[in-house]
Amino acid sequence: MDPVSTIVWIVSFVVVTVAVTGLSRRVGWSAPVVLVVVGAVASFVPGVPQVTLEPEVVLFGLLPPLLFAAAVQTSIVDVRARRDGILLLSVGLVAFTVVVVGFATWLVVPAITLAAAFAFGAVVAPTDTVAVTAIAGRGHLPRRLVTVLEGESLLNDATALVALNASIAAIVSIINPWTIAGDFVLAVVVGVGVGLLVGWVLALIRKQLRAPVLDTSLGLVTPYLAFIPSQFLHGSGILSVVVAGLYLGYRSPTIQTAEARIAETINWRTVQFLLENAVFLFIGLELSSILGAAFRSGITVGQTVLISVVVLLALFLARFLWMVGTTALYRYGPERLRERGWSWPTGIAVSFAGIRGVVTLAAAFLLPDGTPHKEFLQLLAFIVVVVTLLEGLALPWIIRRLKLPAPDFAQEASEMQRLLAEAQSAGLDHLESQVTGREDERVIERLRINAVFLADALENPTPEDAEDAPLEYRRLRRSMIVAERQAVLEARAEGRYQEPAVRSVLAFLDAEEAALKSSGPGGKKNLM
Repeated sequence: MDPVSTIVWIVSFVVVTVAVTGLSRRVGWSAPVVLVVVGAVASFVPGVPQVTLEPEVVLFGLLPPLLFAAAVQTSIVDVRARRDGILLLSVGLVAFTVVVVGFATWLVVPAITLAAAFAFGAVVAPTDTVAVTAIAGRGHLPRRLVTVLEGESLLNDATALVALNASIAAIVSIINPWTIAGDFVLAVVVGVGVGLLVGWVLALIRKQLRAPVLDTSLGLVTPYLAFIPSQFLHGSGILSVVVAGLYLGYRSPTIQTAEARIAETINWRTVQFLLENAVFLFIGLELSSILGAAFRSGITVGQTVLISVVVLLALFLARFLWMVGTTALYRYGPERLRERGWSWPTGIAVSFAGIRGVVTLAAAFLLPDGTPHKEFLQLLAFIVVVVTLLEGLALPWIIRRLKLPAPDFAQEASEMQRLLAEAQSAGLDHLESQVTGREDERVIERLRINAVFLADALENPTPEDAEDAPLEYRRLRRSMIVAERQAVLEARAEGRYQEPAVRSVLAFLDAEEAALKSSGPGGKKNLM
């Protein structure tokens, strides 16, 4: 394919991804599922180039920025609070799934070796960060459940890939359990160590950068700065990326300027949107080539259906049984665990959230050429991805049936207002300590009025049937911003100001409007 044609297809790919995702959200469909279906249909259309998903491109090129974008927006405080549950899922459940699915695959796939079956179990073991985040965002799931699911999907890729590497080694040679354990410990220790070191060094550097463009440029290569040295030292590059992202996300308020934070947030939202939706379209486009290779394996359609059902049942039962055991441990185990435990409905909800995605499909292509029925196992991985994506669509309905509490947006808004009032009170105290008497009194008075407004409104609330003062302020101020923006655009049309001045004023108004939106009820910023 010539360069011009390549560019045309890349542009077309991006346009289709944006259009399908936007339309899916407008009609209330799951964008990942629709993108897979569109890609699958397109893979059989004459003239559409055959897409081959190179596993190295996904694991070393696409996965680091995707995981970093998710990690940098994840609260390390929440992850630390739920660390025991997250570790039980990201390590214990992955190992259990490898064994259960491995034995089931070994029993039903003809002539497959146990090592190859365990390799396939490692392929389908990790849940997908992108899909889980998408489902969590649509379903208004309880905050605790979202934290556990996102933490699991961020960390379990490292465990699964270590298990996959061990299984691949067993396919081509003889290894012992001590080697596997040593590789896992090395991957974790080096991965966490490199991630923390890279995060700490970059925090020192970024604290000295005042230009947002420099800070953001460094941020864009951060995933690879964490991934590459960790892989070189035989650690888990994926774990390094996640640790660096969590660390830098936590340190962001103290090491970056406000402009840099806004710019980086927008850039990562764009990168995350394009990559996470593009990979699902890629998955669909792989279907024709996967089917063509699988048909040459000699396994019939009837056998394929039977094997798929057995593997999917094993996959679901492994997660369900693990969650039953984990929930029982929390409910009836040591007192420390009982204090941090979750309910049976929560455990059931987590068991239905085993959504697989691009990591599973990419890992399937890492299987060596000597793997029995390699092409068929790749088809089986594709089936697992599609079926679990469809399973994820039922998760919001299951949450409602289990009557799990939805996030209390009103309480979150109230807490945000109280925190903002507390912060403004601290700012007012600092202002009073800085006043020397030589300042313009009009400036000082304006600063005082703005600082005390919210605190006064919260300490002296209006009657319950009246509109809350902070809400009224936001409503009126946002309507003023609309009029102010229109005035700026009219001035631009009349040519009365130069473009730099116009752009600066528009950026200021945009930043204030964004701040007003994010501090409203249910004001958690939309990540997409």
